[in-house]
Order: sequence, then C-alpha cells, then structure tokens
Amino acid sequence: MVLFLLASPAVADVKLGYVDLQRALMEVSEGQQAKMKLKAEIDKKKAEFETEQKKLREDGMVLDRQASAMSEEVRIEKMKQLQGRLMQITERGQKLQVEFVEKERVELKKIFDRMDPIVAGIAQREGLAMVFEKTDSGLIYAPPSMDLTNELVRTYNEKFPVKGMKVTTPAPSPAAPAPKDAPTK
Repeated sequence: MVLFLLASPAVADVKLGYVDLQRALMEVSEGQQAKMKLKAEIDKKKAEFETEQKKLREDGMVLDRQASAMSEEVRIEKMKQLQGRLMQITERGQKLQVEFVEKERVELKKIFDRMDPIVAGIAQREGLAMVFEKTDSGLIYAPPSMDLTNELVRTYNEKFPVKGMKVTTPAPSPAAPAPKDAPTK
C-alpha cells in the first residue's frame, strides 16, 4: 500500500501521446506515391487478366455453339483445353494477388521503418514517456491534444520529400476543450 501511494505522484507526471499510423501512411507523400504506383500496376494487370477471362468466355460460347457439330472426342478435348486455360488463369490471378500483397507489405514496411525514429524524436522533444499506435493499442479515447499524427506527417514529408508531389500540411490537431469552469472568449 505504501509503495502504491509513493508511486502515484510519479504516475501523474507521465506524459503520453498516440499516433494513427494508418492515417499517417495515407497522408505522407511517399505513402500516397506508393499507393498510386501500386494501383497503376494493379489496374494494368487487372485489365490484362480481364481480357484473358473475356477471351476464355468467348471461346467457351463458341465451343457451346459448335459442340453439336463436333465428334464426342473433339468436344471433350476442347473442353479439357478450356478447363486447363481456366485453371492457368485462376492460378495466375492468385499469384498476382499474393505478389501485390507482398509488394504492398514491402512498401509499407519501408515507410513505417522511417516513421519509427520520427515518432521517437517527437516523443523525446515533447517529453513523452510513451506513444501508442491508435489502432493496435486498443485506444478507445484520448484527447486530440495527445494526437501526434499531424506532427509525424509534417516531419516525415519534410525529411523524405517526394519529387513531383505537392506536400499538403495537415491541419494542427484541435486543442483539448477548456475546463468547464475556465473562462471562454
């Protein structure tokens, strides 16, 4: 009990903060650029994939129309070929999905690795004992004055500028509301 009472004043002096890394990722220029690059790649591959699927469907319809004029062996062989192509397209689609997930993971990791020392620097400068990640920490509520996300985005964009991208500076976090008994202007 004595230890608890002695420790209480020290706990009261602990300063905390939090960052929303997902929001920061979407707001830093490098994150926006990575997202645009991946989207362009995905869109290109998706268009190619859809063209192949369309061709396969068309070939299937042609086979259906001509099936009655074919011998049983030829029809079965053509069906096997279509099924083989369908399997190849499906496998390639799955591989592309895995490839894009991995590319995204690599890009995000690079950005998150650059964010860590920036968050540490902000925490040291502000005298914070701990900084939590908003989503992963299970944080349900904290006053906006404890949110370091805008400072993280601003510092990251200054430290790692992206050529050809306009840097948008996030608005400062709203200040904590004034106590009820404090005078307002």
